[in-house]
Amino acid sequence: MTTHVVTERPGAVTFKGEPKTLVGPELRVGDPLPQFTLVGADLQPVTPQRLSEGKRAALLIVVPSLDTGVCSLESKTFNARVGELPEGVTAYVVSRDLPFAQARWAKEQGDVRLQMLSDYLDHSFGRATGLEIKELGLLARAVIVVGSEGRVRYVQLVREVAQEPNYDEAIAAARSAV
Repeated sequence: MTTHVVTERPGAVTFKGEPKTLVGPELRVGDPLPQFTLVGADLQPVTPQRLSEGKRAALLIVVPSLDTGVCSLESKTFNARVGELPEGVTAYVVSRDLPFAQARWAKEQGDVRLQMLSDYLDHSFGRATGLEIKELGLLARAVIVVGSEGRVRYVQLVREVAQEPNYDEAIAAARSAV
């Protein structure tokens, strides 16, 4: 019988000051992007291989839920700055919101150039990238840049989930990924 050991990282983040546990291994620069399946707006599966089709780099903006003020503000801010990215980088928002809720949020915002991806179906993204908050069943706030070769080029885990990421640092990392 094979036993699957799940890595837990107690206190890796806080949520409104309360320590929370992240499930899964810590993602590190230089690692290949682990295997997972997200769901796109068209309800089709999106794998790491699909993210880098056509030798594209990816900016993954990971948020707990677009229905919260900080996540909505963060996504709006990145959407306003997507024009700063080179042609070879695609920007995605990843959350556990249903694709329908993501589409509603995008429609309410107007001109959204970020692509929406959901981890609602099997939660494989959160566990594979070590961003699942055990106590909440949500994703931690993070920014991941993946180069066109499928390797992690940059990881920013926001230690306090209720705070925004460093946008300038993330955009700079995405620019250098192509």
